[in-house]
Amino acid sequence: MTTKNDYYALGTYDGETGKWTPDDPINDVGIGLRYDYGTFYASKTFYDQEKKRRVLWGWIKETDSENADILKRWASVQAIPRTILFDKKTGKNILQWPVEEVERLRMSKKVFDKVEAKPGSVVPLHVGFETSQLDIVAEFEVDKAALESINGTDDTTYSCPTSHGAAQRGALGPFGLLVHTDDHQTEQTPVYFYISKDTRGNFKTFFCADHSRSSEAIDVDKSIYGSTVPVLEGEKLSMRILVDHSIVESFAQGGRTCITSRIYPARAVYENAGIFLFNNATDAAITASLHIWQMSSAYAHS
Repeated sequence: MTTKNDYYALGTYDGETGKWTPDDPINDVGIGLRYDYGTFYASKTFYDQEKKRRVLWGWIKETDSENADILKRWASVQAIPRTILFDKKTGKNILQWPVEEVERLRMSKKVFDKVEAKPGSVVPLHVGFETSQLDIVAEFEVDKAALESINGTDDTTYSCPTSHGAAQRGALGPFGLLVHTDDHQTEQTPVYFYISKDTRGNFKTFFCADHSRSSEAIDVDKSIYGSTVPVLEGEKLSMRILVDHSIVESFAQGGRTCITSRIYPARAVYENAGIFLFNNATDAAITASLHIWQMSSAYAHS
């Protein structure tokens, strides 16, 4: 797992005294809130005067061997630029979202409305176009009866990085999408939610990306990435995933938690790559509504 991480803090800076006061000392600069829980680092921002927005640029680290970098004679790429806003609903985090210009690259579109996935199921999503470059927007609803009937789960200490990834079954998760997945699902990159519930009825939601089966290659990163994501009462679970060949950028709940994945699929590429809805929970069924666009290249043709 990469040790190159970027952090931010929320607070007040007094320009006259030069004093910085964090809202929460536990989450002060460099020790608390992360921009991204994947392979995203060396980020910088600038203010766009024209559109009155702050834009974040970040770097995506290679997670294969140094010898592979030498052989291909390049290493690392830029992430899609993101807008940054303060999350007024939670008051405790920022929101990161791909700049609106990315939407100009959208081409063919496929819509799926309320697709059901029962516990332990995998549902293929046939979009009718190649899935190497995608923009996916998805909303999930968890069976309310299951949420209410479960008194508490035995996974209150759950953590994405220390878990067994999408294969670790709980009462209320994991569930989400498999991208860069071949027909036999031997190669797959799951991006998913996992919900735990304590004995007092409090829910905690996690947003994770599992690299453990993302490639048949043996000299690449096989870590599980992610963290908790704030979900407010009445909100549906939502994610947006940008797939660009070997890069997968994932955003949960409007960008409260973000994960950048650098993967190296050998089998699940181009026409051999597919998308699946999966639900590996033991107790709860889920329904998903999705908008999936095929994306054009960002290369500027003259």
